[in-house]
Amino acid sequence: MKIFKIILIVFFSLGFYQLKSDEKTAAIEIKILKNIRCLICQGQSVHDSESEFAFSIKQIVKKKISEGLKEKQIYDFLKDKYGEWIVYDPGFNKNTYILWLLPLLLFFLAGAIMIKKLIFKK
Repeated sequence: MKIFKIILIVFFSLGFYQLKSDEKTAAIEIKILKNIRCLICQGQSVHDSESEFAFSIKQIVKKKISEGLKEKQIYDFLKDKYGEWIVYDPGFNKNTYILWLLPLLLFFLAGAIMIKKLIFKK
């Protein structure tokens, strides 16, 4: 009877571990799909889109996760295949530095104009 209880406890604990693992992979999959742009439906993520392209990308992402690839590796695969534009959150590189630095430049420019107006009032 003790052996039966031990086997039962081990069985249920392994089952809960598998459930947590499935929830974690589903959360990663949703996170990736929400950060990938649908190339057919402008302005929609693959997660929200119902196009054939979105369906195929969902299958690719699911396959890559089951193969054991990490999030960054999946993004790199998709960028290589479809270009940098497919990702909503582009990385910092020579093609996107203006995109990342322009808001900072505008912030400092507006601050300089405000300081000039306040200090050097005439």
